[in-house]
Amino acid sequence: MDVLCIFLLETKEWFNMRIKIQKWGNSLAIRIPKAFAFQSRIRQDEYVNLTLDNDKIIVEPVEEKKYSLEELVSGIKKSNLHREVDFGKKVGAERW
Repeated sequence: MDVLCIFLLETKEWFNMRIKIQKWGNSLAIRIPKAFAFQSRIRQDEYVNLTLDNDKIIVEPVEEKKYSLEELVSGIKKSNLHREVDFGKKVGAERW
């Protein structure tokens, strides 16, 4: 079965490369060439959004928001504050 994958990059430059689809467990996988990854800002161990649009697969990097400690603490309210949890006696060299 022939599979056509189109990668849409925000760079306005078009690259075309033929890549073989391979099996990975029960799924199918492709290897993203270094030039494609660099140009599309896709990095190892980061997440991407995978979208199916009119039978075309679109892969886009996820822009993760970075939170400051102040932003996180400002979100603590009485309604979402939890109590201390007792995990039992200490084991090994733990310090309490």
